[in-house]
Amino acid sequence: MARSLPHGRPRPRTVTPAEAESFIRANTALMTPPHVPEVLLHLADEAHDLWKKTEEELAEIGLPPPFWAFAWAGGQGLARYILDHPETVRGKRVLDFASGSGLVAIAAMKAGAGEVTAADIDPFCEAAIALNTQANGVSAVFSGADLVGADEGWDVILAGDVFYEKPFADRLIPWFSELSRRGAEILIGDPGRAYLPKERMQALAVYQVPVTRALEDAEVKRTTVWRYA
Repeated sequence: MARSLPHGRPRPRTVTPAEAESFIRANTALMTPPHVPEVLLHLADEAHDLWKKTEEELAEIGLPPPFWAFAWAGGQGLARYILDHPETVRGKRVLDFASGSGLVAIAAMKAGAGEVTAADIDPFCEAAIALNTQANGVSAVFSGADLVGADEGWDVILAGDVFYEKPFADRLIPWFSELSRRGAEILIGDPGRAYLPKERMQALAVYQVPVTRALEDAEVKRTTVWRYA
């Protein structure tokens, strides 16, 4: 994911950049996602331990679930597709929506995108994306705004694992439809989330993506990259 699912959740208390960076460095290691070895990310190597720690520390430091600390199946599939089909983003203005770790944004920059905005309302994502883009020698603009309903003229919108919850899906569908009508290309990486509107989608590629069993209850997820129509 670049998987991050904080958009449908209450915004946590303000966290300083120093707090966020310190937590990330202390609880992750620099490694490559299994399906996207071209990219380095600060990832948690023990998913259950970090998730438990997060729950315990939530009241103390306002840390939301650390979706940014894992390479989720939808983001890995979408990043793989972008790297294998660089013409999709080459020279274009790209939005990586619900960016999480920044995996998909980094893939887009490596594939030659003209400009990439990595957007996520989780304040920890700004620090995670800064660390991860630096590790990969690329740069992206970060936005902490809730961009649902916005249109800043992006040519391509990339979204991994966003159709996980009905209220959020109900917000996304009209937004994606409006962006698509005006000519934006919208690509979605999805491993079978419950509220994916398949009737609006065209399948572009299918991948078998290794994932963290502690979080996904599976070791491999069949992940499809879709074009929203």
